[in-house]
Amino acid sequence: MIHDPEGHITLNPHSRHVRVLVGETPIADTRNAIELRENGYPSRQYIPHEDIDMSRLTRSSKVTHCPFKGDASYYSIKGEDGEIADAAWSYERPFDAMTDIAGHLAFDTRLVEENVDE
Repeated sequence: MIHDPEGHITLNPHSRHVRVLVGETPIADTRNAIELRENGYPSRQYIPHEDIDMSRLTRSSKVTHCPFKGDASYYSIKGEDGEIADAAWSYERPFDAMTDIAGHLAFDTRLVEENVDE
């Protein structure tokens, strides 16, 4: 089966400064994000694992499926005031057209603060 994202998803690598915070605690800091734009959804910054404090993330049991990207694994974040469940996700083995986001995580901006400098 072909999972063709054309017309639904675009990937835009960029060098803008992206920071993710939980309260005052930095979780991610990069200039190597990939902005994913998907019809009907807010744009997401996919940040390389090496630019994320992975010691603050714990893999959860939640998994979702996207017909264009594949299966997403979720992570909870250890914050100052406790755990934030399922606040980030990663497509560890995305479909062929989305391999650029492998090794990257996106964050739920309703649960964390994400700043993207223009």
